[in-house]
Amino acid sequence: MEKSNRFVELYRYLQDPHLVARFQRFCGVRGSFSRTVFAGSNVTSSSKEADRTFSHNNGACHHHITEENESEHLAVIGAGEGEKVQTAAVGVRKRITDSNVPKNRGEESENAPQNGALVSASTAKGETVGVGSNGRSLAGATAAGLGAHSGVRPDFSEATETEERETEKSSTVKPLRKNSLTGDAGQEFLIENRFLYYMFTFGTELGNELFYITFFPFVVWNVDAFVGRRLIMVWVWVMYLGQCTKDVIGWSRPASPPVVKVEMFYNSEYSMPSTHAMSGTAIPFSLFFMTYGRWEYPFTLGFCLALCWCLLVCVSRIYMGMHSVLDVIAGVLYSSLILLVFLPLLDLIDGFNLTCRYAPLIIVCLHLGLGLFSFTLDTWSTSRGDTAQILGTGAGVALASHVNHYLGLMPDPAPEQLPFALPGLSAGLVGAGVLRLVLGVLVLMATRALMKAVTIPLVCRLFGVPSTDVRKARQHMEVELPYRYIVYGVVGFNVLFLVPFLFSYIRLS
Repeated sequence: MEKSNRFVELYRYLQDPHLVARFQRFCGVRGSFSRTVFAGSNVTSSSKEADRTFSHNNGACHHHITEENESEHLAVIGAGEGEKVQTAAVGVRKRITDSNVPKNRGEESENAPQNGALVSASTAKGETVGVGSNGRSLAGATAAGLGAHSGVRPDFSEATETEERETEKSSTVKPLRKNSLTGDAGQEFLIENRFLYYMFTFGTELGNELFYITFFPFVVWNVDAFVGRRLIMVWVWVMYLGQCTKDVIGWSRPASPPVVKVEMFYNSEYSMPSTHAMSGTAIPFSLFFMTYGRWEYPFTLGFCLALCWCLLVCVSRIYMGMHSVLDVIAGVLYSSLILLVFLPLLDLIDGFNLTCRYAPLIIVCLHLGLGLFSFTLDTWSTSRGDTAQILGTGAGVALASHVNHYLGLMPDPAPEQLPFALPGLSAGLVGAGVLRLVLGVLVLMATRALMKAVTIPLVCRLFGVPSTDVRKARQHMEVELPYRYIVYGVVGFNVLFLVPFLFSYIRLS
């Protein structure tokens, strides 16, 4: 019994958003949170009803309160645990607190803040209305996050003279990209350590699309096509299982406040496990296990590089305020478990893709079926599109592998040619590698843009979905799944077939 209690305490500690907030403050990230308190007598009944509606901003939860229940409200603000999920009429996920949260005579209502700004307001015809105890209207958060109102907990920002001096030395920054589901650009925050900010920004980019569309092709075109196609296979399965697990578990992002949302792009997705942590574990360690013995380099060097890569990505997700410590640990362990099962099967799966007569049909049907399954797990979110995108890329690469084998293109080296020795760096080698990467990525970008321009209107017309608002059109499964699947299937196919064929044609192989 005592052990189970300790386990529960550890579980709650690792999931506590205040742990993330403390790490952010240690790294020099300061939020610009503030709060406005309104007198209950000045709130109209219609505005009360409006305040009881929920807006979608994952992990953000706060309450409109009166002066009578302010002290009780402070005890529950920032709680990110025990949240449930509702599906709204427009198909966007919305979160409410569990039923055990105290309610006071129906006076509470919840509004999702912008990137964690704790601003309670009664709205009438789109305007903020409210009167404080001193008879003056109270403003919300300023851009620099100064001038917090009385009664605010120190965690939320109580501006002292020292903090004002520190603010003058800090840099005001906006979150990385706006939320692709809600369009929310987030609230400004303060950065006191630029080095850590840029380092962790780079770390989190190691799990985003721009990195994938440059790193995987680089490995295929400049290092080892055999390793490249297998690495993409590992990435596809790890990411697919991670995204599906997120939607099955349905945990929200860390509550904001107290957490500062340094990144907003994925804020509408669920949190457990961290798929950034999963890919940040799977990619470097798979690359290490696949290349060690195939290429000549010290074991210690390869392992240390993989470990540093993994740690940078994992810690960056906590720094960004996107995941709790528990999310990240679960992502690493989950990814490690998948690798233990999947890596020994790589030879069998790769051999099937290359040689089986019916491999193309099975590849297309399998990846499409997995996409259909993932779309039934929850209402539409950015994770739905990402999952279809990942599966489409995997299908395209697998099909290109089969075509290459059938046509005798890009043959795998014979065992007697191994291990490869690392070539010495030279201007010619670096120049050729950079040229291949630039030309190849340009081809992939052009392919993606062209396929998007053709596929989205075509699919919308086929299923009778209005295409005037692309964001709304993509919230339909019958549009999002085929659009992502086709576009990134073609991109994946070109990575392993069209671009290497082009290099061979212009003698740049």
